[in-house]
Amino acid sequence: MKKPFLPTTGVSYSDGEMFLERASLASVAGAAGTPCYVYSTDAFERAYGEYQDAFSELAPLICYSVKANSNLSVLSLFAKMGGGFDVVSGGELARVEKVGGDPGKTVFSGVGKTAGEIRLAIEKGILFFNVESEGELEAINSVASEMGKKAPVSIRVNPDIDPKTHPYISTGLKKSKFGIDIREAPAMYERAAKMGGIEIRGIDAHIGSQIFDISSFEDSVKRLVKLLSDLRQRGIGVDYMDIGGGVGVRYGEDDNPPPLGDFAAAVEKIAGGTGCNLILEPGRSLSANAGLLLTRVIYVKRGGGKKFIIVDAAMNDLIRPAFYGSRHEIAPVRQNGGGKMEVADIVGPVCESGDFLATDREFPPVEAGDLLAVMSAGAYCFTMSSNYNTRPRAAEVLVKGAEFRTVRERESFEDMIRGETVADFG
Repeated sequence: MKKPFLPTTGVSYSDGEMFLERASLASVAGAAGTPCYVYSTDAFERAYGEYQDAFSELAPLICYSVKANSNLSVLSLFAKMGGGFDVVSGGELARVEKVGGDPGKTVFSGVGKTAGEIRLAIEKGILFFNVESEGELEAINSVASEMGKKAPVSIRVNPDIDPKTHPYISTGLKKSKFGIDIREAPAMYERAAKMGGIEIRGIDAHIGSQIFDISSFEDSVKRLVKLLSDLRQRGIGVDYMDIGGGVGVRYGEDDNPPPLGDFAAAVEKIAGGTGCNLILEPGRSLSANAGLLLTRVIYVKRGGGKKFIIVDAAMNDLIRPAFYGSRHEIAPVRQNGGGKMEVADIVGPVCESGDFLATDREFPPVEAGDLLAVMSAGAYCFTMSSNYNTRPRAAEVLVKGAEFRTVRERESFEDMIRGETVADFG
């Protein structure tokens, strides 16, 4: 039988049973129920440390992208390691503050910041806003002026670079909703410099995620350095250069992310002499392979020449396969040591044909009650989950060594309907 590929950091088998770090996943499922997300403390810390080591010469501020995995315990780990944060909503900023994260090491991105979010971020003292449009710049200036303050800003430019990734996570092409055309940036900076409620702090570009080609990053940073030079010639001071997210991660055996050392060396060669403080915004590469999703087989069904393994996790728990066509490796938590591999679809109970975790996947024999582990589920999995079909969102568990703690309880029916009422018009 083919040995399963297990990309989640810290996953291994011992006597045929799967562990994360030294915690038995069967024991985790017994305590927390299924489906549930399980994260490794060591994996988060190791991934963050790898960025620190690779970029030690540039000493960047590493702003973890909160949208990847916003559990309070996860954010607390990064805060304790001295990390900054990249947020895209007032709610994410509140989460950072809740765990003791430093607003002064937090950048606020996103194309649709509201006046209330702008006010909150100014009050909390964020490092800067990544401004994505002229309308937003005007709104920030207006709110800050009303408050009698200056709002720190960086303008996110769109360098029109194809990062060769999935179109839904490609953000640096000129047709993208993100940022402004880099050719228009100097004029926008000059306008910002004349605004009474604006303090210019940086320049920013973010071309997407799950990028394996370093040359895409190189092109983006080169264009930022050129823009920086242009701005300085115009008398506009810039202290920070935000180059966006990190490198891609390994979901499958065919994925080959570049070594972080190569990425760091390329950035240092291009931007090392600018005198700017460097900012990175990794999310997926810090968290994707720090987690997995545990799910239990409900039924095994055959029909129409197909085999279906029906599990208790569904597209509301992990939407990436249906939404992006993403592949997640899946393996039994307990190896049975025999049986012929068969092609099967691994599907959930949600009433949608798109409710699948895997299709046409070679898989060992399993029975009702068996546990499966869906790998690489630490990023953009729980945070994208929903209550579709009135299904409770899954529990989240954090492992440290042989110990584990539930860090988010499974939702109850009462949790799901809180805030709803039956209208009575008399």
